[in-house]
Amino acid sequence: MPLFCMKKLLACLGSPRKMRKQRKHLRRLPKDKRCSLRILVLADFSLGVIHKVLIIFGFNVHKFAFSVFLNEKIRPWDAAKHMESAAALAKELGNWNEVTDFYRRASELYMECGRPQPASDALAKAARALEDAMPEAAVQMYNDASAILEEDGKEQMAFDLYRAATSVYVKLEKYSDAASSLLQLGLAADKCNATNSQCKAYLGAIIVYLYAHDVKQAEKCYNDCSQYANFSDNDRVDAFLRSDQNRCASKLLSAYTEGDIEEIKRVVQSSTVSNLDHVVIKLARKLPTGDVSALKTDAGKEEEEPLDENDLT
Repeated sequence: MPLFCMKKLLACLGSPRKMRKQRKHLRRLPKDKRCSLRILVLADFSLGVIHKVLIIFGFNVHKFAFSVFLNEKIRPWDAAKHMESAAALAKELGNWNEVTDFYRRASELYMECGRPQPASDALAKAARALEDAMPEAAVQMYNDASAILEEDGKEQMAFDLYRAATSVYVKLEKYSDAASSLLQLGLAADKCNATNSQCKAYLGAIIVYLYAHDVKQAEKCYNDCSQYANFSDNDRVDAFLRSDQNRCASKLLSAYTEGDIEEIKRVVQSSTVSNLDHVVIKLARKLPTGDVSALKTDAGKEEEEPLDENDLT
């Protein structure tokens, strides 16, 4: 590691005194010994610096050693900050497993400090970093980050996390999981009386099911959301049932039942759909998928089912 790199690293860490001392010491040493000494000198500095140096050199160190430094040399809050810095550097180097480990450890340290919001933010940063390289791990991070906020009673701050998780699920073509994520968003919105977000999430879930050509599940989702009631001042207020999103979903499902492709295309171009999340709009504009006429045929058969002469009930 050249001297100018060491200078830059220490300067970024805000340690000019350490940098000056290091430079004087290194000039007395042969070049072939400087690298190992830098690691030793920095190992006594702080946990975060150790991580950064070891990442640069590609070394793996037993985690027990870091726990010793964590407990004896540095406060959990500062250690969490260093962990985030280490994770950012690991991201630049493409070490995705280390990105996951460092951000998750940072989140745990923030929780030790009693700070759930920074803990959730650390997991969200990890998820955004991993979306392309490790999408499965990314959605898990998003879900964990959302859970932390909900446990802290900050459901509204989890809305964007649920939307991000939905987007990743759609990229993975896991449409059932994407719809479930939107339903979770709807429930979180209900807890903080965000009626508009709640209704949009429910309509989004129905559209995702229709895109996956699972019309029965879409109908079940519609019925469940329509029957879900809130109670306010002793009056039953069925938020979704009275919304524009409900009317849009009803028209869409009716068009599917009738096999009316033109009506489906007209409904998905409505302003109600245009105001949904971008990932849902993209799916809606591609409707219908699959053979819609077959749905009409199946519905007709059910209506014209012959009577059983032996059935006297």
